[in-house]
Amino acid sequence: MYKNWWKVLGAILVIYSTVAGFLMKTPELPIIRESIRNLYFHVPMWFSMIVLFSISVFYSVKSLRSNDPADDIKAVESVNAGVIFGLLGIVTGAVWAKFTWGQAWSFDVKQNFAAIAILLYFAYLVLRNAIDEEQKRAKISAIYNIFAFPIMVVLLFVLPRLSDSLHPGNGGNPGFNAYDLDKHMRMVFYPACLGWILIGCWIYNILYRLRDLERNKLSK
Repeated sequence: MYKNWWKVLGAILVIYSTVAGFLMKTPELPIIRESIRNLYFHVPMWFSMIVLFSISVFYSVKSLRSNDPADDIKAVESVNAGVIFGLLGIVTGAVWAKFTWGQAWSFDVKQNFAAIAILLYFAYLVLRNAIDEEQKRAKISAIYNIFAFPIMVVLLFVLPRLSDSLHPGNGGNPGFNAYDLDKHMRMVFYPACLGWILIGCWIYNILYRLRDLERNKLSK
């Protein structure tokens, strides 16, 4: 049980942030109003995705050095988990946009680049399925993943700041500050981010163990 403390912590933080996210007081802001509660869900999805993609690129580099199939499996399963959170980030963002901007998809620059970033990793998964030979698949997909990660970072954090955007903190649009993200919201937002990251790592761990069991079964 002591080895799974982080899983328990993740579950507790997610339950706490979900309940508190709907019940605790939020600043009374024009236009955004109660929809600001989506901050507890939308942003943690992206943070979890980035952490999982970071794990993936780490194991891709390790896979090239070790040629260990386990590292290759860890790389792809962390991408699988990361894509799930990326899609959840887009969906929660679309719901938020519907209430604040009037339409779910306004082709805002950050929405577009976020979609491209997800497609970048879908292409990684398609590439893997297109190569049958195991070692060749591991090497080519690892190299692709290593290049995909910095491109994803540029798409999400650099390019949106160079253009006009409705998103806070991009294109001259001010980000959440002490007035918006008050002490009550911080008590929920930070635990939500940590909790969802831990849940994402838990999902990745489950996916890896299932794939590893399948590989060991086939090798016997």
